[in-house]
Amino acid sequence: MTNSLRGKRGLIMGVANDRSIAWGIAREMHAAGAELAFTYQGDAFGKRVAPLAESVGSDFLVDVDVTDDASLDAAFEGLAHRWPTIDFVVHAIAFSDKAELTGRFLNTSRSNFKHSMDISCYSFIEVARRAHPLMRENGGTLLTLTYQGSNRVVPNYNVMGVAKAALESATRYLANDLGPDGIRVNAISPGPMKTLAGAAIGGARKTYKHTDMNAPLRANATLEAVGGTAVYLASDAGACTTGEIIRVDGGFHVLGMPQAENL
Repeated sequence: MTNSLRGKRGLIMGVANDRSIAWGIAREMHAAGAELAFTYQGDAFGKRVAPLAESVGSDFLVDVDVTDDASLDAAFEGLAHRWPTIDFVVHAIAFSDKAELTGRFLNTSRSNFKHSMDISCYSFIEVARRAHPLMRENGGTLLTLTYQGSNRVVPNYNVMGVAKAALESATRYLANDLGPDGIRVNAISPGPMKTLAGAAIGGARKTYKHTDMNAPLRANATLEAVGGTAVYLASDAGACTTGEIIRVDGGFHVLGMPQAENL
């Protein structure tokens, strides 16, 4: 996939630090020749993202709150001023109250349910709506991130599983809406990864170890593998792939139970 994104430009949303899945994607896209812009939320994250953006030759960073329409409008207006067209957007944004990512799903609060759905799912729709005019002329790619807790029960994933199920459904509906304009919409579903977001889920270390021991490849996903998948989807090689949930989890999703030696 060397230089497969040369001449393409896009926005990366959701980098928190150098272990973020969004950063793994950004790094691989840069290596494939893409020109990148980044969003962040708040000064604390901005200070972390700035040196990473600089390391891949980007000087376009914008503070965005995806729950604020005015903030999103300003970000995409600024992006349009810099680049009249873009080729891809990576949406790697999700949130839930850490206190509700332990224990029983039954105890999910109404307020956190709404907040989790707004940030983790609805924000992708808002982003797609604003990216659409910048892609209408030449087509493009919208990517988001999901997890198998969307369709299988994962301990402590709780309301995030429901939010990711909604996100995957939104991916399919957006793919159908935007397909006539040549815009592809897909989601990548990595297995458990050692990220800031992943650490917020109760029992994260046990989940990571269990997947590592039982996946057919006996390994968890890497940032490089997830990034490479994103490069494929955003490149011309992915021209006929849309509405898909692409799993990058060492094959863990095919199992019905743990490996025999771990029963």
